[in-house]
Amino acid sequence: MTLPRAAHPFVEFPAILRSHGFSVAPDQTIGFLQAVGLLGPQSILDVHAAGLAMLAIPHERKQEYDALFRGYFMGQTISAPAAGEEDDQVQVHEPSGGTREVDAEEEESEVGAEAVSGERLSHRQFPEETEDAVLREFARQAKARLPRRKSYRRAPARHGDKLNMRQTLREAVRRDGEVFTLPKTRRKTRQRRIVLLVDVSGSMKDRTETSLRFAHALAQSADRFEVFTLGTRLTRVTSSLKVSDAVDALARTGSLVADFDGGTRIGDALAAFLNVPRFAGFARGAAVIVLSDGLERGDPAVMISTVQRMSRLAWRLDWLTPLAGDAAYAPRTEALQAVLPWLDSLSDGSRTSAIATHVLNLARVA
Repeated sequence: MTLPRAAHPFVEFPAILRSHGFSVAPDQTIGFLQAVGLLGPQSILDVHAAGLAMLAIPHERKQEYDALFRGYFMGQTISAPAAGEEDDQVQVHEPSGGTREVDAEEEESEVGAEAVSGERLSHRQFPEETEDAVLREFARQAKARLPRRKSYRRAPARHGDKLNMRQTLREAVRRDGEVFTLPKTRRKTRQRRIVLLVDVSGSMKDRTETSLRFAHALAQSADRFEVFTLGTRLTRVTSSLKVSDAVDALARTGSLVADFDGGTRIGDALAAFLNVPRFAGFARGAAVIVLSDGLERGDPAVMISTVQRMSRLAWRLDWLTPLAGDAAYAPRTEALQAVLPWLDSLSDGSRTSAIATHVLNLARVA
């Protein structure tokens, strides 16, 4: 299919933005074209507004966008700031299913030291190796020590709790009605699902890489797991972390997650998680682990209500914060203080070894 000549500028401009480091996906380019067609447009300002709306321009890079827009469409090289509004929605992103937007709550008060609500879209490249010895030891022990739950299926067992009537009847037929032993069964066990929620906002910048490396080690060791990133968006990264090579897996994850080092909207992201029925189903009976400092910005009621709901769904809910590496640490944000009664533990998440030890001890603690 040949692209109409009139549409060429609106396809070339997103390519120019990508060459300058903007994260513009192909579906956003299509949306830009559709928006321009819908608007008319009446003036060049309509094209400018369509680009802002459909190409997900970060607020802090708006002046750079203006300069590129004026240079391409108007032949100017001096940018002038234009008024814009901040997006008030948390986007739920899953690689195979596109993007789904879930309404977020109004953010009225600021609670938290370095937390911000503005969405900042960027990608991340990771160094090749960090704390490999700890992760290898975790992988070695995980198969035997990750928490397990009883299955509805049963298996033959010497010291079972229920007679195996089928086996008993087979033995009776084979031995002309005589039964010398009573075979028994017991319920099988399988690994309990682990749901890892990784905060990738700006206040967790120093811990993002190590958290995702631990998530990759968990993905290689666990039979049943799910990993999501939280920031100004909710992104499911389970499939990318299944790749065995750590460098490749993190590179794929870095290309999927668009809100690295951006704003902090923990409550809204958790609400988005629970508002998608399939995602909420992952948490049912699972060990849910949140890797976050809990520095929420906005009305803490959203985070409080979502943590309450999640604690009712999950087998246990653990919050690991890097701030707890200090022995004198006590939660000071209003939201984190309020959710303490619904957490099974608020523990140290400052080191990979501390996170690994906590996860391996979940079955013992329970």
